[in-house]
Amino acid sequence: MNKFYITTPIYYVNASPHIGHAYTSIICDCLARYKRAAGDQVYYLTGTDEHGEKVASAAAGAGQEIQAFVDNVKGNFDDLWQKLNITYDFFIRTTQSDHKEVVKKVITALGEKGDIYKTKYQGFYCMPCESFWTPTQVKEACGVCSLCKREVGPIEEENYFFRLSKYSQWLKKYLEDNPSFIQPKIRYNEVMGFLDNNVLADLCISRPKSRVSWGIEFPLDSDYVVYVWFDALLNYISAVGYDVDRDKFNQWWPPDIQLIGKDILRHHAIFWPIMLKALGVSLPKVIFAHGWWKVDEEKMSKSKGNIVNPYTLIEDVGVDALRYFLLREIAPGADGNFSHQAVINRLNSDLANDLGNLVYRTLNMAEKYFEGKVSSKDGVIPFEFKNAFDVLGKGYAGCMEKLDFGGALDFVFDCIKVMNKYIEDTKPWGLWKEKKIDELGEFLYALLEGIRIVAGYLYSFMPQTCHSVFRQLGVDKEVVNFSEWKWSRKKVYSVKKEKPLFPRIEIE
Repeated sequence: MNKFYITTPIYYVNASPHIGHAYTSIICDCLARYKRAAGDQVYYLTGTDEHGEKVASAAAGAGQEIQAFVDNVKGNFDDLWQKLNITYDFFIRTTQSDHKEVVKKVITALGEKGDIYKTKYQGFYCMPCESFWTPTQVKEACGVCSLCKREVGPIEEENYFFRLSKYSQWLKKYLEDNPSFIQPKIRYNEVMGFLDNNVLADLCISRPKSRVSWGIEFPLDSDYVVYVWFDALLNYISAVGYDVDRDKFNQWWPPDIQLIGKDILRHHAIFWPIMLKALGVSLPKVIFAHGWWKVDEEKMSKSKGNIVNPYTLIEDVGVDALRYFLLREIAPGADGNFSHQAVINRLNSDLANDLGNLVYRTLNMAEKYFEGKVSSKDGVIPFEFKNAFDVLGKGYAGCMEKLDFGGALDFVFDCIKVMNKYIEDTKPWGLWKEKKIDELGEFLYALLEGIRIVAGYLYSFMPQTCHSVFRQLGVDKEVVNFSEWKWSRKKVYSVKKEKPLFPRIEIE
C-alpha cells in the first residue's frame, strides 16, 4: 500500500472562508478521494494560520478577545468543510501547543547552527502581507508591496533574520536538477526568473512584542514573537510529528503534493525548501500553485468587495454542482473568471441534461418494464460501449495524477454521451411494444452497469451524487474502490428511482 500525503495551505483567520479557500480544499479532497479509491494510505492535512498582526487587528475590529475570535473563525472553516464534504485527516491550528513547541525547537536548532542572527532593519513594511521590503524592491514595484500592490510604510527596527542568502545557490541548483518540483511549468519559470534576477535577501523571522504581541514567543529572545509566515510553514512538519513522533514522521514525510494559491508561491518555493534544507529534512515532491478565480477579470479580495460566498452557491446549486464546476471549468494552474451564470450553465448542460437525464430515464424504464428488477445472462459489455469504457479505464488515472481534472471528466462524460445515444438508437420503447423482453433486459442491464461504473469514476468529484446513484441502483457502497469499477461486477439490479439528480435551473 502506497502512502499519499497532501496538504492545503493553512488558511488565515482574519476573515471567514470564501470560494478561493473552497477551491483549494476541493482540489485536495478530489485527489485524496481518488488516491483512497486506488488503495493508497492517505493523509490529507489542512488547517488555520492563527497568529500575526492582521488577526489581532481583525479581532479588535470585531470587539472580541483574540483567541475567542480565532476560535469562531476556525469554526466557520469547520462548517464549510463539512458542507463541502471535505475529507481531511487532520486539521492543524498554529495556536496548538504541540505546533508551538516544534516552531521553538526549529528556531533554536537553526540558531545553534548559526543560521539566525540579529540586526537592525531599515526599509519598508506591508502590514496586510506582514512583509518587509527593501527600498530597491519598493522602487521596482512603483512604491507599493510586490505581493498585494498596497501602499507600504517606512520602518526601522531591530529583528532576527534567517540566512536565506546562504542557501541561494543551493536552491537554484536544486530547481535546475528537479524541474518538476514546482508545477505548473509557468510557476517554475517564474521562480527561476526571480532567482536569476534578484539577490536573495535574508528573511526577517521575528517581530518585536512592542508592535506585534499575538504570536509564538521567539525562543532566542522573549522580547520578540515569531514572524507569522515562518511559524505557518512549519505546520507541514509539526502535523506529522516532527521531532516528536519519529515513526509517524517517517511514515508520511515528505508530502507528495503541496497545493497552494499562486499568490503564496514565493513563500513555498523559496522560503520553505531553504528552511527544510537548513534543518536537514527532505523536500516535498511537488509544490503545485493553482490559479485564481476572478470576478470581471479582477482577483477576488475583501477590499474590492467581490468575494464570492460559497454558502450562497451551495444554496443555489448544491454542493456537488459547485464541486464539479470548480474542478471542471478551468485547469488548476490557470485563472478562471467566475460567474453564477457559468455555474448554472455547467449544471444544466453536463449534470442535468447528460448525467441526470441518463440516470433518471434509465431507472424509470427499469421500473416501468421490469418492476425494478434487471439482470443479464452473460453480462457482456455492448459493442457500442466498449471503446469509450476502455479509453476511460486507460486514461482516467493518468489525468488524475497530472491534476488534469477536465481530461478525466471528459473520459467519463464520453461514456455518458455514448449511453444516452445508445438509448436513442436502440429505442427501448419499441422493444417493449414488440415484446422483445430478453433484448430489452440486456439493454437495461448494460445501461445500469454503465451508470454504476461512471458513478464510481465521478466519486472523487461528486461524492454525494455517487452515493445517491448507488442507492438508487441498489448497490450498498459506502467505500468506493477502483477494483469495483469494472464491467459485470453487479449481476442483478434492484433499482428504486428517486428525484432527478440535478433539476435544471431556469434564469430569466
